[in-house]
Amino acid sequence: MRYGPAMSPASPAWKGILAIVACAAGGCGWLGRNDNAEGVKLYQQGNYKGAVDHFQQALARQPGDPDCFYNLGATYHQQAKLFGRPADMQTAEQYYHLCLARNPNHEACQRALAVLMVEENREAGAVAQLQDWARTAPGNPAPHIELARLFQERGDPRQAENHLIDALTIDPNNTRALVALGQLRETAGDPSQAVQNYSRALAVDGRQPAVAAKVAALNGATATPGTVAR
Repeated sequence: MRYGPAMSPASPAWKGILAIVACAAGGCGWLGRNDNAEGVKLYQQGNYKGAVDHFQQALARQPGDPDCFYNLGATYHQQAKLFGRPADMQTAEQYYHLCLARNPNHEACQRALAVLMVEENREAGAVAQLQDWARTAPGNPAPHIELARLFQERGDPRQAENHLIDALTIDPNNTRALVALGQLRETAGDPSQAVQNYSRALAVDGRQPAVAAKVAALNGATATPGTVAR
């Protein structure tokens, strides 16, 4: 499932991102999808009260839907960040837990709950949550990618790299992990290895113009004077 404008490994600030999801076609009735779509639109306009109202209506039409719980959590989370209301942060966390109780592999929710904990200076809890997700979903590379992002923000590139390697052991063609690993190696001053990672990502999915631009720039920067970069 793709989480709307969810962050890619090339995006700058993992801990500041909250993505709202549309209701899956198979998970809601037409009216529920309509309420979710309207809620997403209001959220994007900054009308958080209106968004909450529509997400609540969608939840009433489809009780227990994890996307509805997540959308409510993300909206309260955003309100808490913007208006400094601790009660909204608590409500957001409750909705995230309700979402994960119904779908433990809801990637946007796992990410958002970890973000919330980091914002509340509960980094150890965020790491433990993502590690538990990795243990319970051994065939899913996503927990390792999120752990890599967290460790990278904590200034621990070695642990970040280890988790990306774990993700690629599970899914060698995971473009998110390949691009993130390329970024780590580029930052570490290893452009040739970064190009290899970026190129592998492009071989899997060539529709990544930003990654293609990085490859071109790095090849140009490392070309021997008087030669043509390939």
